[in-house]
Amino acid sequence: MAEWPEAVERVAAFLREAGAEARLEEFADGTPTAADAARAVGCSLDQIVKSLVFDCDGKPVLVLVPGDRRADADKVARAAGAARARVAGRPEVERATGYEPGAVAPFALREVETVLVDRGVLVHDVVWVGAGSPSHMAGISPAELLRLSRATPTDVVEAGD
Repeated sequence: MAEWPEAVERVAAFLREAGAEARLEEFADGTPTAADAARAVGCSLDQIVKSLVFDCDGKPVLVLVPGDRRADADKVARAAGAARARVAGRPEVERATGYEPGAVAPFALREVETVLVDRGVLVHDVVWVGAGSPSHMAGISPAELLRLSRATPTDVVEAGD
């Protein structure tokens, strides 16, 4: 069996140590976007959880939103108690999380203390989150996602849709 990349092994170790009920899978075609991930997994787009890093007054905040929605920076700032929030750049994402953009897992994070999850993520039996590489995802219940990520449920998506 081939070795998984270091970041994926870190996610797998975290899930094992936490006694998590999660399924870690590799997808040959890759899962770099939410649409690609939904196609690979065979689920609806809103069951894919995008893990986005925002800079909130200089602090990294991880924001989990359904794959079919966009995060609202003003709502993120309010929820994080910050004056302003902006999407973090690639170097900031890697430094704060230990993962590259498109592969961010919502746990085993380096420098992130605050995790926000949009309530829209919590309506499914199973959701799929990044697991350390653009080809790996973890299937997990929303309750387990909340437990492992220590996320605060809130409203952080743009209105409409």
